[in-house]
Amino acid sequence: MSDRKKLTLPDLRAKKAEGAQLSMVAVGEAMSAAWAERAGVDIIGVGDSLGMTLHGHENTLAITVDQMIMHCQAVRRSAPNTFTIMSMPYGSYATPDVAVSNALKMMKESGADALKLQMGKEGVPVIRAVADAGVPIMSHVGLLPHKVHLMGGFKMQGRTAEAALEIVENAKAIEAAGAIGLEIEAMPYVVGKAVDEAVSIFTFSIGAGAAGTCQLLNGYDLLGAFDSFKPKFAKRYANMAEIATNAFADFTDEVRSGTFPDDEHSYQMKQEEIERFEALLKGRTIHEG
Repeated sequence: MSDRKKLTLPDLRAKKAEGAQLSMVAVGEAMSAAWAERAGVDIIGVGDSLGMTLHGHENTLAITVDQMIMHCQAVRRSAPNTFTIMSMPYGSYATPDVAVSNALKMMKESGADALKLQMGKEGVPVIRAVADAGVPIMSHVGLLPHKVHLMGGFKMQGRTAEAALEIVENAKAIEAAGAIGLEIEAMPYVVGKAVDEAVSIFTFSIGAGAAGTCQLLNGYDLLGAFDSFKPKFAKRYANMAEIATNAFADFTDEVRSGTFPDDEHSYQMKQEEIERFEALLKGRTIHEG
């Protein structure tokens, strides 16, 4: 898959119009990005969820602009032919001026194809300023991890008709502000479908059923590598945490028992060179004594 043609923004608009279904995984380092591209994944998201999966934080709020850039650079080096969307971290788009400054820096230095923030109607001035600055910007409706404290945790959104309508109105405002796409997160399918139908821009969803043009899962969730908790919508296609833990345990047992390293996993020297080496050592020892 390494020679495939990378998707473009016009491609995403076309995929939306034709009702295609794309795959997207969120990863933040070179090895997983290489696996994703090799597997034919359509889009990689470098999301600040990596604050939890790769840095051990309890939420996404601690990650910085420079950290996001570093992680995206690693992804881009290993997956050069996969369209990549990078999240703007918490606090990096607090005002239009701050958002534009950080967005330009992130696009210049990261190798990302587009950026994403987490604002609805209240963020129209920010979204418009970033879009007007020439940055391909997406936004987010439903569960917003940057508002985890305001929302009382990572909870499903759109539980009532009024709340669902508010999500749809936010999506419309995001498109009107100049965004080229949006994420639909953690809501009933009927609400996610209404969001997708209310906008003409590219949509991808996580925890919104089959709504949208693209399905996103956190790569570390689907690999079973991150097992601190499992969101309802996450499907595990492997159990890498168990495999890795068992491998580390086997290694530790063999080291303690003396069975590793063995001859197979050690460098060897020709016997005549060993004899010469030992003679040299003896001679040097006598000379030095």
